[in-house]
Amino acid sequence: MVTDADLAADIALVHRLAEAAGAVIRPYFRSSVGIETKADASPVTAADRDAEAAIRAILRAERTNDGIWGEEFPEERSGAARTWVIDPIDGTQAFVAGRPLFGTLIALLDGDVPVLGVIDQCVAGDRWLGIAGRPTTLNGTAIETRRCQGLAAARAATTSPYLFRTEGDSAAFQRLRASLGDVMYGGDNHNYALVATGCLDLVVEAGLKLHDWAALVPVVAGAGGAMTDWSGRPLRRGSDGRVIAAGDPGLIAAAVAVLAD
Repeated sequence: MVTDADLAADIALVHRLAEAAGAVIRPYFRSSVGIETKADASPVTAADRDAEAAIRAILRAERTNDGIWGEEFPEERSGAARTWVIDPIDGTQAFVAGRPLFGTLIALLDGDVPVLGVIDQCVAGDRWLGIAGRPTTLNGTAIETRRCQGLAAARAATTSPYLFRTEGDSAAFQRLRASLGDVMYGGDNHNYALVATGCLDLVVEAGLKLHDWAALVPVVAGAGGAMTDWSGRPLRRGSDGRVIAAGDPGLIAAAVAVLAD
């Protein structure tokens, strides 16, 4: 059973983890940091690796029984009851281009379920904190999603149409795109933060990994929204990486129906 003291300690810790990552990342921003291409064709920089290493060092010292899953280094203590999930720089392409739309994502899983998540934008100084059963906050102030009358009225976003790599996923997204109002491209994790803040209504993406979405779930849910897979099922470790985030939970069923058509 998680006590109030345990939860308070986890919250304090995740703030320190975000601060540690930000302290590493900021000196690299808009610098001549080199970019490499990983085996999966995704970009990585020294800032990504150094920020994750800083987070891992704190977790190894203070959470010796917890697992660690990160984008840049191998999993530690697989099978632990609780797992910290790290994406040190989500939106590396934006980071390299000098656009402050990247973010550090840190989540805590209880079993396979995300129960705590942070989206931290260390340049703008914005930090979204989501905790299961509690209101989401932006820089300490509670925020809410907005209601939406339906897909045609939705302000929607996705990072890139190239996320939909299979013919089936691409066709499904194009069907949904035809049902929507405005659709914006780019944004990575920032889109989900803006759903929680009530500025966007819907995000649909595919091909995501655990570290890409785990921190987003508590942030969106705690603000009154919902995140599911394309079948409308709750996201858990092992989900297939196709996600829907809606500020108005009623949009989920409508989006699922179009995607599955």
